[in-house]
Order: sequence, then structure tokens, then C-alpha cells
Amino acid sequence: MTAASSTEKQGWLNRSLNTIERVGNKLPDPALLFAMFMVAVWIISWALSGVTFDEIDPRSGKPIQVINLLDGASFTAFMAKLVNTFVSFPPLGVVLVAMLGLGVAEYTGFINAGLRSILAVTPKMLLTPVLVAVGILSHVAVDAGYVLVIPLGAVIFYAAGRHPLAGIAAAFAGVSGGFSASLFIPSSLDPLLAGLTQASARLSANPAAADLVINPLNNFYFTSASAILIILIGWFLTDKVIEPRLKNTAVDGDPASLPTMDPLQANERRGLRFAMLSMLVTAALLIVSAFPETSAWRGTDGSLTHGSAPLMQSIVGLILVFFLVPGIVYGYAAGSVKTHRDIIQGMSKAMSGMGYYIVMAFFCAQFIYAFGQSNLGALIAIKGAGALKEMALPMGVTLVGIVILTGFVNLLVGSASAKWALIGAVMVPMLMELGVSPDLTQAAYRVGDSSTNIITPLMPYFPLIVVFCQKYVKATGIGTLIALMLPFSISLLTLWTLFLLGFWALGIPLGIGASYTFPAGM
Repeated sequence: MTAASSTEKQGWLNRSLNTIERVGNKLPDPALLFAMFMVAVWIISWALSGVTFDEIDPRSGKPIQVINLLDGASFTAFMAKLVNTFVSFPPLGVVLVAMLGLGVAEYTGFINAGLRSILAVTPKMLLTPVLVAVGILSHVAVDAGYVLVIPLGAVIFYAAGRHPLAGIAAAFAGVSGGFSASLFIPSSLDPLLAGLTQASARLSANPAAADLVINPLNNFYFTSASAILIILIGWFLTDKVIEPRLKNTAVDGDPASLPTMDPLQANERRGLRFAMLSMLVTAALLIVSAFPETSAWRGTDGSLTHGSAPLMQSIVGLILVFFLVPGIVYGYAAGSVKTHRDIIQGMSKAMSGMGYYIVMAFFCAQFIYAFGQSNLGALIAIKGAGALKEMALPMGVTLVGIVILTGFVNLLVGSASAKWALIGAVMVPMLMELGVSPDLTQAAYRVGDSSTNIITPLMPYFPLIVVFCQKYVKATGIGTLIALMLPFSISLLTLWTLFLLGFWALGIPLGIGASYTFPAGM
């Protein structure tokens, strides 16, 4: 490709993304947008509530029925649960609790000084792949990456003299775009999806499914190898597409709140030494308390990493502790805080910056609740799966169809487990009859689910990422973030699907105890 054609291609790409950004940013404020979606769901549910559908809801075994949310009983139930829907919205508590610890660590200067010390020894060219890799690794801690890795990505890039929104994009690609990747460490998503896959497989009339057991690591080899692919995609797009496009986007955030790259002073180095020592002591106490087989951190099966284990359920609280303790120690050792009132001030400052997110979270929670109650998402998922079945496509094309169907449904239903409970209950038994193993069907689902996470405003953490961007570029809106992440989404959807097809064509094992085929027609 000549230099002229390369420039022309880059110009076309920039123009397309700029158009998407402009159109997206002309949408109403995200809070109002969620409110409008909620009203639309009410109206559509009323219009379709009298329609009889032939599709069977796998959850009940009966024909699926759209629930009229404007019916008296449904509407009053919605109003009665309004407060509980908001306060029980999962991302709300996760974000606010984690931000208490992060707020103190940022206020005292611990995060700023720590990043400056790391950047002093890290080659600038490796910042992007390392950040994407850390985003993928964060899946071990469930949703911690959204509230920890993504904002730190902006801080790291800005402190290194690079555009902070490029750092957010790279981190978001790793945390959310690579949600199904594992980088050689199992995540809590593995047993969750495997359990749903096993339940779906046993819905099959095939006698071979009666005693079928799905290994929680049935996709482990594939997801581990996928992590390398995602790191390479994220590295290339961030450095060659996203950051060049952002060169004319000025950073206009509050200068006092943005990190610097000044050399560490003697008091900062002293603070870091004591802070890191306190973090090591805290980690040692956690390890010692978790190591015994009778540890209270373990689940009923003795596991520390299963989603039901107290250790996994305490991740957000541990984030609070692991930033609060060294943040406080750093503050006193470096002299950036004098009394406990300064610590409380740091927490208060962190909470004051979350006001806009809280407003968006309220309307987002109400919309997601209404959409789930209406059964519209379930109807779309089941109809899509049924249409795919009727096409009777070749196996390779069918796998691509599963990926695309999942990616589309993901734009409407944010929860990975909710989508798989709906899609899997139809797709897994159907494909088993065609000789396709549940392990392969699940792998195709994971590709489609991850690839479009980063472009759907209905993903619960999407509004939070917008808030992170606004700290550096005040005019950031939904369109800005979608345009920022669209190249990642398209690339992941295309290349990751081809990667899966390559695994399938070459017969490379998907994971432990996994297979590609299933005895059909038994």
C-alpha cells in the first residue's frame, strides 16, 4: 500500500468515526436516553402483550408472552420496587465502594507517585499491550476492571504524555472487549457459563445428554490463546488508529486533578516505601488467612476462586482495603495528610465526582429492570435462535451466525449470564442434534458476547466510562465513546471469529474435557 493510499484510507476511517461521534453526541443526555428507552419499552410491551407467539420460553416451558408493563399490577409493582431497583443495581455499589478507597489513594498522592515510579522504568512502547493485558487479567476479580483498570489507563497514558482517552480505550478493550479471554488464569465467568451450558444441554431429547457433565474449564485453552489475539489487536488499534485520531482532541479537564510526570521527591519516595510495605503486609495477611483448608474465605466446595466463594464475593471490599490502607500510609509518610479529617475529605471528594454517574445509574437501573420484566429481550433472543435453526447452514457458517446473533442480542441485554440462559437454552440442544458439542457452541457465544460489549450504551458500566472520559475531555458523550471503541468491536468480531474457526478447522482442543462433536441423532 502506498503512502498516499494509506493516508486516504486513514482519512476515510476518521471521517466515518467523526460522523458516528457527531451523530451519537446529538443524542439526549444518557440519563434522559435511558428514561426514553424505558418509556418505549412500556409502550412496546403494551402493544405486543396481546400477541400470541409460538416460541417456547425455555425458562417456563410455555409459549413466551410479552408482559404489559402499563397494566395496573405491573405498573404499581414497578413503582413499589423503584427504590430497591436503584439501590440493588449491581454496578452502583461496586463503583461507589471501590471509589472510596481509590479516592483516598488519589487524594493523598499514592496513585500519582506510584504510576510515576512505574513509568520511569517502563518502555513507552509497551504501555499499550501491558494495559490491555492487565485489563484481561482483571477478570479474575469479576467487575473490578471497570472501576480500577479503566480509570488508571487514562492516568497512565496522560502521565506518560499520551492522550488519556486512548488509555481508556485500550483498557476498556481489555476489560470489556476481552471479557471472555482469560490470559492463562480462570475467571469467575468460566464456571458460571459452564453451569448454564450443562443445564441447557440436558434440555435435549438426546439420551447421551442425560449424564453429560460440562467442565468449568471447557473453553480454557481457547480463551487463554484468545488473550494473546486481543492484546495484539488492542495494541495495534490503540497506537495506529485511536491515538492518531485523538491528536486534535484537546484535554480540557481540571489541571489540578490530572497526573504529572515530575521526578519523585524525597518525601514521595519515603511515602511509597511505607505504602508498598503496608500493601505487602495486607496481602500477606489475606494469603495466610485464606491458605488453610478450613479458611472462612473458601466456599462450601473448598474453592477460593468459585463465584460463590466469600473471597470472590469480597473483591470490591478488598479493592477498598488495598487502596485505602496504602493510601493512608502514604499520606502520613509523605506528609500529604495531617489528620484523619484529610482522609475523610479524600473520600468526600471522590463521592462528589460521582454525582452524574449516580443520576445515570438511577435511570439505567429502571430501564434494565423494565426491559427484563417485559420479556422483550427474551423474545428477540429466542426468535433469533429459531431463525438461525431454520436456515440449516453449514457448520462453519452456523458458528458465525451464533457469534453475530449473540453480538446483536448483547446490544439489548447486558448480562452475560442472562443472554446465555436465553440463547443457550435454544442453541445448545439444537446444535447437539446436529452433532455440535455444547463446548463449541459456548465458545462461539463468548466471542459474540465480548466483541460488542464495548459499543452498547445499555451495558451497565458504559455510563461510568463516559464519566471517566469527561474528567479529561469535558465534551465527551455517548457518541464519542462509541466512535472510540467501534474499531475494536469490528476487529474483535471479525478476527476473533476467524480465530475460533481456525481452532475448529484444525481440531485444536478448546479446553479441559471439551470436544467439538456430539453424538447426533441418538
